[in-house]
Amino acid sequence: MNHVAHSLVAGTVLLPIARAAISSALGVVQAADESAPWLANPGACFVTLTQHDQLRGCIGSLHAHRALLDDLKNNAVAAALHDPRFIPLTVAELGDTNIEVSLLTPPQPMTFKDEADALSQLRPGVDGVIFEFAGYHSTFLPQVWEQLPQPQQFMAHLKHKAGLPADLWDDGVKLSRYTVSKWREAENT
Repeated sequence: MNHVAHSLVAGTVLLPIARAAISSALGVVQAADESAPWLANPGACFVTLTQHDQLRGCIGSLHAHRALLDDLKNNAVAAALHDPRFIPLTVAELGDTNIEVSLLTPPQPMTFKDEADALSQLRPGVDGVIFEFAGYHSTFLPQVWEQLPQPQQFMAHLKHKAGLPADLWDDGVKLSRYTVSKWREAENT
């Protein structure tokens, strides 16, 4: 992805596409300009939906495996209709729903000798983290640091999200980190 996608302009392209994809999936036709050439490049994104500052859905891709345009539209619809933590979004909720799009950099594996070493390397507010162990995995976007600002707390919740005990640590744990560029719609009033 080139520098254009990381500019402020990117949000004015990405957010309307995500909203149009969700609207269309709910049967409300809404157009969005999909002509930006960089949308055809491979990209990985997460789409987060909130209502009154409460999570309403979040689905995404950790690795660029399709065109950013396809990833964005698929993840937007999945966040609205297929996040297993929530009932599907309705047309009536659309006006109260804010959309945030996060573009991910490729994940970078971390090297560490133990949990304390891994925690000391994390950059609160900057790093998204992927946790993997024995077939279990989870991730938190960098935005989660706002709710869990301490690395130990962040890691404990990441393990819990993976379905593991918060105090688990093993030499087989793998961690990767990534950063995001993010854009959020203005709050609805």
